[in-house]
Amino acid sequence: MDLIRHLRLFVVVAEELHFGNAAARLGMAQPPLSQRVKRLEEELGVRLFDRSSRQVRLTEAGRLLLAEARDLVARADRVRELMARAGGDGAAGLRIGVPPDLGGAAVAALLAALREADPPLRPALTEMCTADQVRALADGELDGGVIRHPAGAAGLTYGPMLVQHPGVLLPADDPLAGFSSVHLADLATRPLVLLPRESEPGLHEETLTECRRHGYVPGEVHPAAHPQFTLGLVMSGTAVAFGPRVEQPGVVWRPLLGDPLAWRVSVAWRRPGPAVEEFGAVAVRVLRENAGMTDDGAARARRIAHRPASGLLA
Repeated sequence: MDLIRHLRLFVVVAEELHFGNAAARLGMAQPPLSQRVKRLEEELGVRLFDRSSRQVRLTEAGRLLLAEARDLVARADRVRELMARAGGDGAAGLRIGVPPDLGGAAVAALLAALREADPPLRPALTEMCTADQVRALADGELDGGVIRHPAGAAGLTYGPMLVQHPGVLLPADDPLAGFSSVHLADLATRPLVLLPRESEPGLHEETLTECRRHGYVPGEVHPAAHPQFTLGLVMSGTAVAFGPRVEQPGVVWRPLLGDPLAWRVSVAWRRPGPAVEEFGAVAVRVLRENAGMTDDGAARARRIAHRPASGLLA
C-alpha cells in the first residue's frame, strides 16, 4: 500500500467530513475513495471515522492521526523537492501539468522562462486535462498545473485568473468565412467540436450554456481533446470549433461578435513553496505574453482562491 497517498486522501476526508464532498474535491468517484480509507484503517488496525447516514466524524484515533498525516505528507513533498535538487544542478525540479490545447509556442515559452528563472527551475511538463490535474495535485503526483475553470476543486491555491476569448474555426468554404466576425446565433445548428465533458466538465458545460443563451444550439457535439484532431474535423466540414487564432490551410478563424465566450485559466498548486510559487509567477507572465490571455477583472472581485495567492503573482 502507498501509505503517503492514502494519508493524502485521509486528510481531505478529515477536512471535509463528507465522503461525497471529499471525492469531488479530489476529482474522483466516492466508492474508490471509501475503499482506500477502509484499506488505510485495515492497515493501521483502527477505525478513523464514525460513519452514519447523517454525518461523518473523526474517531479519537482519527484525530490523533490527522496532525501526523499532515506532517508526513508535507515531509514527503519536501523530500521529493530536495531529491530533485540533489539529482540535478541545484535547480528545483517541478512536475507541472498543462492542458493539451495550450499550444506549442506557449509550451516552448513556458519551458524557456522556467529554465531562465533565478534560481532556475527544471520543469517536467505533462499534458493533462483539468480533471486529471486536480486528481494528480491532490495525490501529490503534480507540484503545479495550468487548469481551466470552473474546476470545482477545493484545497488548492490559485494564481490570478486569466481569460481567453476564443473565436470560431470554420471550414474555408463555409459561407460565414466571408464575414469579418461571426455572431454565435449565425452558427445556427452547425455541429460543434468541444473539449470532452469528462476531462473539462466545467468549461464544457459553461460553453454550451453560453452558446444556447446567445442563440446557437449545436446539432451535434463532437468531443475532441487534441487540437490536430479538432482541426481535422473542421477542415473536413464535419463541425466548427472554438479556440484562439490559428493559421491553417482549409480553416478560417473569425472573432465572435461581442466576445460572448470567456475561457478562464489559472495556475494552481497544492503545497506552497518558493519553487512552485516562482513557477506560478513565471507561468502567469508567459500566458499573458504568449497565449493571448488577459487579466479577468471580474475574477479579481470574486477571488476564487480558497487561500490567498502569493504576492509574487499579483
